[in-house]
Amino acid sequence: MPWVRPYVRSDGTPVRGHSRWAPGARREMMIFSVVALAVVGLGNSNISAGDGKTPRPQTTVQYPIRFEGAPAKRAPQPRPTVSYPIRWQR
Repeated sequence: MPWVRPYVRSDGTPVRGHSRWAPGARREMMIFSVVALAVVGLGNSNISAGDGKTPRPQTTVQYPIRFEGAPAKRAPQPRPTVSYPIRWQR
């Protein structure tokens, strides 16, 4: 969009600076908008093949995970690192 500088009309009316659409730009912008809306509208349509049910992925993992041949030992329990009380300032 071209920028029109401030000027004074022949009758003495001051005109502030403003932007103006270039010739033909409104038509091009409308065509672009219609195409963009069509793409968004068709892209979000709920078209499915078959019985209409969307397939969902199924999990194949069984918890807890156990490795074959690995010894069944438990993880070590956390122990406190400080054996004395910590005094906080009041």
